[in-house]
Amino acid sequence: MAELELRHLRAVCAIAEEGSVTKAAARLGLTQPALSAQLRSVERLVGGQLFERTPAGSVPTDLGRYVIRSAHVVLDDLSQLLSSARERASVPSQGPFVAAAMPMLWVSQLVDELRARFRCTEVRTEIDWSWQTLLDMLVSKRANLAVFDYFEGVDRRHLTGIEVRTLLHEPQFVAVSAESPLAGYEVVPLGELEKYDWVALPPEYDSARMQLHTACAALGFTPRITHHVIETGNARALVANGAVSLASPASRNWDGIAIRPLAGDPISIRVMVATRNDGLVAGRAHEAFACAAHAYRAVVDRNPHFTKWWADHPEAHVELDAALRLARPSSPQ
Repeated sequence: MAELELRHLRAVCAIAEEGSVTKAAARLGLTQPALSAQLRSVERLVGGQLFERTPAGSVPTDLGRYVIRSAHVVLDDLSQLLSSARERASVPSQGPFVAAAMPMLWVSQLVDELRARFRCTEVRTEIDWSWQTLLDMLVSKRANLAVFDYFEGVDRRHLTGIEVRTLLHEPQFVAVSAESPLAGYEVVPLGELEKYDWVALPPEYDSARMQLHTACAALGFTPRITHHVIETGNARALVANGAVSLASPASRNWDGIAIRPLAGDPISIRVMVATRNDGLVAGRAHEAFACAAHAYRAVVDRNPHFTKWWADHPEAHVELDAALRLARPSSPQ
C-alpha cells in the first residue's frame, strides 16, 4: 500500500505557499504534470480534496488547511532533527558517494555536480555496461545512484526503496568514416546505411538493438552487424576504416570519424536515473536527479548537430529541463 512521503508534504506546502501548482512545480524543480500527480497521490491517501481551483489560484479546502498545518509541524521537526544530528556528528562528511553508471560522455560532469551538492568524503564511480549489474549495486546498497539506458525488463525489477526516473529520450546519431560520402550529409537517411558493415555492442549490452532492426526492417533491409565490440578504441578504428555504428549525439567528430544525425530520429533510448531512498540521498532524490540533469546538459553543445536537435525537440527533455531550475548550492549540504 502506498504511504505518505516527505516529498508529498513538501509538495502540499509549496502549493499552499505559492498559490499555484505551476509556480510550486518551478520552485521544486518538477514539471507541472509531475507535481499534479503527487498532489493526486496525497489526496488519495488522505481521502479528500486538498485544494480548489479558483480565479485567484489554488485555495486550500478545510481538509487541505489541516494537512498543511500538520505537514509544517512534521517538516519543522525533521529540520530540527537533522540540524541537531549534524551538530552531534563527529565528522562533517558522511562517507563516500558511489555513482554507478554505464560508460557515458557526461560521467565526469556528474561527479563534479555530486561533489558540489552532497557532503561526502569522496565521489566514486563504478562503470559497467550491464544495467542489471548497476541496479544490483543499488539494491545491495553498494551505490547511492545509478545511471543507465532503459532495457526491456527494467520495469519488472522489484526495487523497494529505490526511485527510478527518466532523464530524457536521447536520439541516436551515426558514426561514419570521414572519408565516406556519408560524411558529406548534414543528416543521414537510415536507408543509405544498407550496404555498410555495422559495429555494435554485444546484444546483452545494446539498448538500441531491437530499435535498429525494426527501423531497418521498415526500410526493407537487415543491418549487417559484422563487429561486436565493447572497447571504444577498437570501435573507432573499425568506423574510421569504413564501418558505421550508432553514436551518442554528444559525441564529437574524431580523427577519421564524422558524427551525424539520422533522418527522422528512428532510434532513441531512454536515459534513466535511479536513486536509493536512504543514506546520502535520503529525502534528496530530486537533488541527485538535478545533478544528472546539469551534467547531461553540460555536454550537449559538444556536437553542433546535437545543439540544433536539442533546440528543435524540447519535448524530449522536459523532465531534464525542469530539474535544471534547481541550481547548485553555495557549498555541499
